[in-house]
Amino acid sequence: MLVTADQLVYDNTRNEVIAEGNVQIYYDGAVLEAKRVVYDRNSNRLRAEGGVRLKDKDGTVIAADNLDLSQDFTDGFVNSLRIDTAEDMHFVAARADRSGGDTTVLTSGAYTPCEPCKEKPEKPPFWQVKAAKIIHKEKEQMIYFEDARFEFLGVPIAWAPYMEMPDPTVKRKSGFLIPTFIHTSEIGYGASIPYFWNIAPNMDVTFSPLIVSKQGVMLEGEFRHRLETGSYSIRAAGIEQQDKDEFFGQPGYRDQRGMVETHGRFNINENWYWGWDGWLTSDETFLQDYKLIGENVREVTSQLYLVGQGDRSYFDARAMYFTGLTAYDIQDQQPVIHPVIDYSKTLGESVFGGQFSYDVNFTSLTRNEIDLRATSAAFAPTFPTLYDGPTNQCDLTKVGIDPAKQREDCLMRGMAGTYTRLSGVVDWRRTVIDSAGQMWTPFFNMQLDVASVQTEAEDYPWLPSGDESLVRAMPAVGLEYRYPFIATQSWGTQTIEPIAQVIIRPDESDIGKFPNEDAQSLIFDDTNLFEINKYSGYDRVEGGGRANVGVQYTANFNDGSQINALFGQSYQLFGKNSYAYEDMANTGAESGLQDDASDYVARLYYQPTKDFSVINRFRFDRDDWSVQRYEVEGRAQLFNKLSVSALYGLYTAQPELGYYEEREGILGTGTLKLNENWSIRAAARYNLNLDEIDYTLFGISYIDECFGLALSYRSDYTESGNRQRVDTVLVTITLKTLGEVGFQTDVGSGFGSSSDN
Repeated sequence: MLVTADQLVYDNTRNEVIAEGNVQIYYDGAVLEAKRVVYDRNSNRLRAEGGVRLKDKDGTVIAADNLDLSQDFTDGFVNSLRIDTAEDMHFVAARADRSGGDTTVLTSGAYTPCEPCKEKPEKPPFWQVKAAKIIHKEKEQMIYFEDARFEFLGVPIAWAPYMEMPDPTVKRKSGFLIPTFIHTSEIGYGASIPYFWNIAPNMDVTFSPLIVSKQGVMLEGEFRHRLETGSYSIRAAGIEQQDKDEFFGQPGYRDQRGMVETHGRFNINENWYWGWDGWLTSDETFLQDYKLIGENVREVTSQLYLVGQGDRSYFDARAMYFTGLTAYDIQDQQPVIHPVIDYSKTLGESVFGGQFSYDVNFTSLTRNEIDLRATSAAFAPTFPTLYDGPTNQCDLTKVGIDPAKQREDCLMRGMAGTYTRLSGVVDWRRTVIDSAGQMWTPFFNMQLDVASVQTEAEDYPWLPSGDESLVRAMPAVGLEYRYPFIATQSWGTQTIEPIAQVIIRPDESDIGKFPNEDAQSLIFDDTNLFEINKYSGYDRVEGGGRANVGVQYTANFNDGSQINALFGQSYQLFGKNSYAYEDMANTGAESGLQDDASDYVARLYYQPTKDFSVINRFRFDRDDWSVQRYEVEGRAQLFNKLSVSALYGLYTAQPELGYYEEREGILGTGTLKLNENWSIRAAARYNLNLDEIDYTLFGISYIDECFGLALSYRSDYTESGNRQRVDTVLVTITLKTLGEVGFQTDVGSGFGSSSDN
C-alpha cells in the first residue's frame, strides 16, 4: 500500500495513523482519495473523511462523504455515497455495507444507468429504480431490489415488492425478460412474460407463453444451441383457441393452431457450409394472426441447402418447400423443389485471348394442382386484385372446358405434375480496342437443355399431356461494337458512346412444350437491352437473329456531379421472334419485344452531389411514343439530418398477364434527425388509380444513453383474410440494462376495396 498526503501523524495514544490533506492511497490497483484518512491499528480498518472517492481496480467509482473500510478495501460501510461502475451503472444511497468481499448492501438506495444532468446534477435522472434495499452480489452477478419503485422523471409510476436483474457484466443469465403486449380484434388483449433459461454457455431456451383475452393461452418456446462449427434453433408455438368464431371465414377458423420453426447452419470448411430452414404451420395465417413473424412476410421457405464458394466459382444446391401465409394461397399450387442446383465458374486463364465461363443448372419440381390466373376480368372470381400484382384465380367454371377459351382467358403460373430439367450455358467473349479507339467484342454463347415433363393437365391446352422428354440447344454468336467519343472541357469530361450488338442464332424450339417456371418475370428496360437472353431464367431462351442498338451519354463534372443517359431499341432481324410466341405464362406478351421492332427504352440518371440523385426509366411505344412504363426515383440527404426518397411508377394495363387496368402510384419516405436523440420517419403510398392513400407510416423515436422510446403508426391492407384495412400502433420502450417492453395493437377499419372504407 502506497500512501501520499500533505501530513502524516502517528497517534500512539489511540494507536492510529492519520493522513491529512490531499490523501491518496494506492493498493492492488485501487485508488482512495480523501481529505483525511485514519488508520486504526487496533481494528485494522481505514476511515476516510471529506470528499471521499474510491476507484476500484475494475473501474467502479464510489463517491461518499465518509467511508469505513478494512485495510484491503474488501469490507466496510459507506455513508451518503454514490457508486459509478465501469458499465455505466450509477447507485446512490444513504448507507452502504460491504461484507465477504463480494456483497454490497445499499440502504435507501437508487439505481440508474442514466448520466446526471451536467447543468443541474440535483435533477432526478430520466428514470431510476429506488428501493429500501439494493443488494449487489458480485459472485452471483446479480442485483436484488426490495420494496422497489420505478420512477420516470422523478415521478413514481410502478411498484414491486421484489425484483432482480443480472448486473451488466453478465452476457447470459437465466431469468424473466421484459414483458410484451399485443392487441388485435380477433385475439383480444394479450401479454407475454418470457423466461430465459441459460442451460449452458452455448445453449439456452426461451419460454414465451402468451395470454390473450379472447383465445386463451398460447404456449411458445425457442431452443438454441451453438456447436463448434455452427448453430441451430427450434421454435414452436400452439394454442387451443377459446373463440374460433372471431376468425369466421378465415383460415384461423379452427380449434387448434400452431407452428414449428427451425433453422441451422454449419461450416464444413472455409469454402463450404450447409444448413436448413424449416416451417410447419397449422394454417396459412397463424403466424400473422399472433404476430409471430414480420408484417410484410407473405411466404416462408423450408429448405435444405449446401453452398460452396471459391475464388472464381460458386455452387448452390437446395431442396425447397414453400408455404403461403395469406388467405388466397392454395398450398397444392405451391411447387416442391427436389432440388435446384446451380454451379458457375469463370476460368482464371484466357481462352483464345478471351474470358470463358460456364453455368450449370439442374431443377426438379412437383406441383399437385395447376395454378391458373385469369387474363380477363370477366372470368375472374370476386376476390380482389391487390395493388402490387394479380392474385385472381381463373374461374374455370365460367370458362368451361373449351381449350381455346381456356387459353384465351387464363394463363398458367404453375404446371401440375413433375418437371425436371438440366441446363448448361457456356460463354466466351473478348474485347479488342483498335487504334481508333473502337471497341470490338466478339462473343459465343451456348445453352443446352434436357428436360422431362410429366403433366397431369390433360384437359388444359398449355402443355402436352402425359410424359415427354425434350432436348433443346441454342447456340449464339455475335459481335458488340462501342465507339466512345470523349471530349474534355473546362468543367469536366463528356462521352458519347454509340453501341450496337448483333446476335445470330437459330429459332427457339419447343415453345410451349417446356414449362416456364423460372422465366416468367420479363421487364424490358435499359438494364437488359444488351443482354444475349432477356429472359430471367433457363426455361425460355431467346431465338432468331437480333440487333440491339443504342447510344449512351455520360458527363462527369469537376465538382463530382454526373449525368448518364441511355436510349435504345431492339430489332428482330430474322427467324422466329421468341417474345411473339407465348408460353403457358404468356411471357413476352405486351413486353414491348413482341414486334420485330421493339418499344424504345431509355434511362436518365443525374447526381449533382453525393447527397442527391435521381434516376428515370422509360419505355415508349414504338408507334405513337406513348408511355408504356415509367419510373422515376429520387434520393436526397439534406443537412446531414433529413433523408428523403420518392418513387413514382406508371405501368400500362397488361390484360394478357392478368393486369386489367393501368397501375400508377407514388411512394414517399423520409427520416428526419431532429437532434442527437430525436428522429422522425414517415412514408406514404398514393394509389392514383384508386384515388387513395393505401399505405401510411409515421414513427417518432427517442434514444439516449439509458432510455429509448419508439412510437409508430401504420395503415395498410392485410392479406390474412379478406382485403381489410388495418391500422397498427406499436410502442416500444427500451431501458438500458433492464430490457425492452412493447405494445402492439391492430384495429381493422373496413373490408373489401378501398371505396368501402
